[in-house]
Amino acid sequence: MSVPKILTVVQARMGSSRLPGKVLLPLAGQPLLVRMVERVQRAHLAGTVVVATTTEADDDAIAALCATHGLECFRGDALDLLDRHYQVARHYEADVVLKIPSDCPLIDPAVIDEVVGFYLHFADRYDFVSNLHPATFPDGNDVEVMPIAALETAWREAQRPLEREHTTPFFWENPDRFRLANVEWETGLDYSMSHRWTIDYPEDYNFIKAVYDALHPTNPTFGLDNILQLLHKRPDIAQLNTHLAGVNWYRNHLTELKTVDASQTRKI
Repeated sequence: MSVPKILTVVQARMGSSRLPGKVLLPLAGQPLLVRMVERVQRAHLAGTVVVATTTEADDDAIAALCATHGLECFRGDALDLLDRHYQVARHYEADVVLKIPSDCPLIDPAVIDEVVGFYLHFADRYDFVSNLHPATFPDGNDVEVMPIAALETAWREAQRPLEREHTTPFFWENPDRFRLANVEWETGLDYSMSHRWTIDYPEDYNFIKAVYDALHPTNPTFGLDNILQLLHKRPDIAQLNTHLAGVNWYRNHLTELKTVDASQTRKI
């Protein structure tokens, strides 16, 4: 059996209504996006890692950053992220596509390998595998995996704006059409609504920067367990953005989503 060509797509843009330019904020001496891509590249099963940004002029800065740091970069539609993912997958002739948003600078490479490894082991059984439906890992360890054939189906048929903007809802909103699987945290715990390791607000950046400042100098490859140990010792760091725990994009689409309810999100 031939080895599938895996492509990990890190979607990134400069525009953000709450924290503009967040992907270029400094983390341990490098831009946040660079630090995140470093973590993704450490996953053994990530394959080719590409930053997928937009064709907007504001995102010239991301393309320049990628060129400076030797990162793969693809530019596509600003609003239709499903099209952006499909076009970059075609460009790189991918067999399997991973979707990871650029607001996950604390993502653990081992979590990526766990989700992708599950998909590869059962590739003939599933059209979409993630660790988000339902989510159990600390928020900011988002991994979604799909074969190119399934991605093309979604690209061709998805119509609702939220399906185009968020890339993958067409899969998990249609469980009767797609074979879905979910990878849960092996601890049996659910930290998805209590531990926020993603970046969307200034308080999130303060939290992530504090984690990097504490761990990166002595352990650049720190993982999920190291972060949890740090937060146990330093509850002051955990408190920096705890009031935002559980806040995600679902909150704006609860009347449209069939498979997500209010228990999986929180309003500010």
